Amino acid sequence: MKKQKKDIKEIKARKTRRRILRVWVLFVLLVISFALLIVGIENGMVGYMPSLAELENPQNAVSSEVLAADGTLLGRYYVQDRSNSKFHEISPNIINALLATEDVRFYDHAGIDPVATIAIPFYVLMQKKRGSSTITQQLAKNLFPREKKSMLTLPFMKLKEWVLAVKLERNLTKREILTLYLNTVPFSDNVYGIKNASLTFFSKTPDKVSIDEAAVLVGMLKGNTIYNPRTHPKRALGRRNDVLGQMVKYNYITDAQYETLKAQPTPLDYHKIDYHDGLAPYFRQIVEQTVKDVCKKLKKPDGTHYDIYKDGLKIYTTIDMRMQRYGEAAVEEHLTTLQHQFLAQPGYVDGKVWARKGATQNILMTAIKSSDRYQMLRGQDMTEEDVLKEMAKPIKMKVFAWNKSRYKDTVMSPIDSIKYMKLFLQAGFMAMDPFTGEVKAWVGGIDHRFFMYDHVNVNTKRQVGSTIKPLLYSFAIDNGFSPCGIVSTHPQEFPEFLDHPYDAGGGDDGDIPMKTALAKSINNAALYILKQVGIEPFVDFAQKCGITSRLDPVPAIALGAADISLFEMLGAYTMFPNGGMHTEPFFLTKIEDKNGMLIRSFAAKQKELINRNTAFKMVKMMRGVVNGGTGSRLRYRYKIFNDAAGKTGTTNNQADAWFIGYTPQLLAGVWVGCDDRIFRFRTEKLGQGAAAALPIWAHFMKRVYADPATGINPEQKFVAPEGFDDCEADPSFYDVTSGQTDADEKPAPPTTRDDY
Repeated sequence: MKKQKKDIKEIKARKTRRRILRVWVLFVLLVISFALLIVGIENGMVGYMPSLAELENPQNAVSSEVLAADGTLLGRYYVQDRSNSKFHEISPNIINALLATEDVRFYDHAGIDPVATIAIPFYVLMQKKRGSSTITQQLAKNLFPREKKSMLTLPFMKLKEWVLAVKLERNLTKREILTLYLNTVPFSDNVYGIKNASLTFFSKTPDKVSIDEAAVLVGMLKGNTIYNPRTHPKRALGRRNDVLGQMVKYNYITDAQYETLKAQPTPLDYHKIDYHDGLAPYFRQIVEQTVKDVCKKLKKPDGTHYDIYKDGLKIYTTIDMRMQRYGEAAVEEHLTTLQHQFLAQPGYVDGKVWARKGATQNILMTAIKSSDRYQMLRGQDMTEEDVLKEMAKPIKMKVFAWNKSRYKDTVMSPIDSIKYMKLFLQAGFMAMDPFTGEVKAWVGGIDHRFFMYDHVNVNTKRQVGSTIKPLLYSFAIDNGFSPCGIVSTHPQEFPEFLDHPYDAGGGDDGDIPMKTALAKSINNAALYILKQVGIEPFVDFAQKCGITSRLDPVPAIALGAADISLFEMLGAYTMFPNGGMHTEPFFLTKIEDKNGMLIRSFAAKQKELINRNTAFKMVKMMRGVVNGGTGSRLRYRYKIFNDAAGKTGTTNNQADAWFIGYTPQLLAGVWVGCDDRIFRFRTEKLGQGAAAALPIWAHFMKRVYADPATGINPEQKFVAPEGFDDCEADPSFYDVTSGQTDADEKPAPPTTRDDY
């Protein structure tokens, strides 16, 4: 019996020892597994782990810079509105508010706060929300954001953040950690970094931030949307007082300071840095789009594609700062006057234009339904009828105005504001070097904040009117026509399209020299020339000139019925001052990475289109346009007597006004009109190319000529090529005082083959 009991005890003892052994084995395995997991995390086996070099010198997304030809900074591109500060540039008030609120034991731990970590289960059981992440852990998340997470992966990611936090503490000082944190953390209104936040919300640098301002900034970190002092002032005030309470709790401020500050309203001096501001906003927009496309084809050494918003690229452009300013000033100078004349017309001055049914109402309803306010209200399950009633109610708003600030505060209904904005004349202006192809100035519109549509962009196409005629005339001259040869101005037969003669205007002039027909922009003469050279061959030639827009092979192609961009038209005109060589416009010269290494360079593409004799004949003929033809107001009204040549253009009912002109060194073009073609000048006197577009060219060139630093010599002349062979010159024709009018003909209505 005793032996049996002894055996039973022995068996139980063995079982106990086995259990203890198993527990110890399990414990050791867990420790080893945890250690291996930590090693795996540290060596990047469980998701990406930054290298020691990255931790010692952590990099945020670095904005790319776009530079003018002289190296002047035009603007930046970034994924986040971020600016960096150094530790000594940050007020102690900000540091104190941060430590009191986010990590009071920051100087006592090595990246992980053991007290806060151990307390996590107790707060979970009590169903209380409480953050346990230290500032260092939060920095780890900011510098190296979590990958896609789930309930299964979350523990591993938390461990990874702990490892990162410890490594950051080992490789950076406490000051460096605080500075990096404040430079990477997000604030309200998509602002990143303490410098941008203090500038945005208080219009001051971080070193000048007061205690209550610091409390507002740090308070945003808990929820940068709900504690936005601009949009939610009451919530922001309560959160600010919570931060002040933490500061008094941990002796960063006194009780008396707390009571005084708590009673004050939320301080706010808001000024958001706007990417619409500054020089050449439309140009910066096209550079951004172009470089993004280029980056898709460029790879970094690690095999990933360059990112314009993160990789700190240096983007060098051809823009001349002086000419850009002169271009913007010229548009402003002319349109401030022209807009008043435009709105003084019957139907616009009294608003009756909006009472018309049909196309006008369709344009208005399309604009209303495309507006953000309409979309927002419809998203609230309001009926269309209720939305329109709501949008008919007057409210306070800012709208564009031709004044110093470029806006005015007013009270009007959202629908009336749409009507108001629709009636503004728009403009596109571009200047370039016709020899190198370098774009010198790019003005895509009248104000980028209110009208972001770029009217220079190759994708923005409008009917070009008579500015197409120099291409037709040069094609004819290159194929045997003479500037002094006689052309008919009678209506022309095109039996394939019409069963009657096509009369586009000018028949009373009879048979006249070709050069006179161009100077006076006689439409029937252009139809006559088109009939001689052939419609299809001319379309093919125009495409060789760099016109990539659709060109329908119809008679009206000779009158500028096609929709073509200003960018394309200037490229086509380069062959005239450039001796027959077509030069493709370009605006990027090179792109460097953040270390200054060249990753892509750009150069002009050139090809010969017409011979040098033909090119100079066209120069003489287009000089006649401004000396005594449709562009003669350049001489008699604007007193520009320097050697110049060009062509005006006006489309049906004055919907589009054009002027493209050039000197021996510079080529520039202008388009003016409303975005909706139904809104236009009622008379040729105000709406023709010579009146609506040419003055911008004149104002620009006056400024350029007056500034020797532009390198444009007012005395330079066009030079005939060696052995130039021309017909007998008519001196009186090129005389500035010849008395020619500047009336401009318009193309007839048909625009495509189907219209005939």
